[in-house]
Amino acid sequence: MKQTLGLIVGSRGFFPEWLVKEGREIVLSQLKKWGYDVVVLSPEDTKHGAVQTWEDAQKCAALFDENRKKISGIVVTLPNFGEEKAIADAIRHSGLNVPVLIHAFPDKTSALDVKSRRDSFCGKLSICNNLRQYDIPFTLTSEHTESPDSVIFKEDIAAFAGVSRIVSGFKNLKAGAIGARPNAFNTVRYSEKILESSGISVEVIDLSEVLARVEKLKDSDKKVANKVKDIHNYINTSGIPDAPLVKMAKLWLVINEWIKETGVKLFAFQCWSSIQENFGIMPCAVMSMFSDNLIPAACEVDLTGGLAMYALQLASQKPSALVDWNNNVDDDPDKAILFHCSNYPKSCLEDFRMGFGDIISTSAVSKEQAYGTCYGTIPSGPVTIARLATDDITGSITGYLAEGNITADKFPTFGGIGVVEIEDLQDLLAFLCENGFEHHAAINLAHSANILYEAFDKYLGFDTYWHNA
Repeated sequence: MKQTLGLIVGSRGFFPEWLVKEGREIVLSQLKKWGYDVVVLSPEDTKHGAVQTWEDAQKCAALFDENRKKISGIVVTLPNFGEEKAIADAIRHSGLNVPVLIHAFPDKTSALDVKSRRDSFCGKLSICNNLRQYDIPFTLTSEHTESPDSVIFKEDIAAFAGVSRIVSGFKNLKAGAIGARPNAFNTVRYSEKILESSGISVEVIDLSEVLARVEKLKDSDKKVANKVKDIHNYINTSGIPDAPLVKMAKLWLVINEWIKETGVKLFAFQCWSSIQENFGIMPCAVMSMFSDNLIPAACEVDLTGGLAMYALQLASQKPSALVDWNNNVDDDPDKAILFHCSNYPKSCLEDFRMGFGDIISTSAVSKEQAYGTCYGTIPSGPVTIARLATDDITGSITGYLAEGNITADKFPTFGGIGVVEIEDLQDLLAFLCENGFEHHAAINLAHSANILYEAFDKYLGFDTYWHNA
């Protein structure tokens, strides 16, 4: 589904109006070319389809209000100086609580006469001043003025669209928790009340309820047989017995039905050790399939880790994974091993194949009870690492962000593994320890920290540390 942006074209009457007519057409054309739907006043609604009077502001506000369920962000563009108060009023009276991007056209030094002068940046300052007075948060383009047909403006729109997706995605968000956290992991505790204060509610279901629903499905059920085929097509299942694959298929079907019933956009799962002891599988491949289909699934009932996975996904529109900050890489201070058993989505691993829970099968259960993990290596390239947490001391949601690269380093081990290289990594790891962050981190194979920081810090009110800033 296309993302919809609201567009406000600013104008001030004693500046050249032909610039407004031309500018509206150019910006609108570019946004549509880049794949966005746009809600904007037409030239039949107001002069040149722009906003410069109180009446124009009311018309724009009404149009945006009519489309509030579609609009995820508002772009304000200034082909000339623009009318600061009318634009601020249009946004305020629309009632939309969405990100706002302020864009100004560049002047040409060869065209600064009365008939051609834009003075858009001066107008941009005035609009920003008014939005600050109105307590309306806003985002700036990378440069103070930008041509609408430039690469940098296209990149800024893409980043702003990501910010808008995150903010929209976190509004009235429902997250799921399946089962109880492992008793040994106090680290993944979180506050539902703090989440609720930010509009994030949690749907909870006991693992016993899930397994009871699973037991009602017959092995011969066509849905089960089809899902077994899907699992074979999704991951290399060489050497895996049929019986655990049937169990995985049933588990996927039950969780999928529960997702439809509740409307959760992500979930965290009690992945050990009850499900191994009482059902006889690792749920990792099942969770991997959901994450790869853009429904993030977090291990060990780490729900706030799942929220970070979801935010990264909204930013990049790619699947995310949840990893352990794990081993050092010999004496290299800027490298660390990221590891989990694992449940990484297919798109986050090379040599993707099914294995068994090597760690848990050495102590708690047999190998036969632990089939279902995902083995592979995280491919080299860009990575963003993120974490969200609830801080009961401050009563707030906190987080951190870091960008780096997955290297080509490979080590003989099991599960899902990759090596990350981050500048000044020791400072980041010290920050995590000193501030009591969890041992899990969400990763996404793209650089998007700027998008997440803007969404978290400016619009969602999360207290966020950006390591690379």
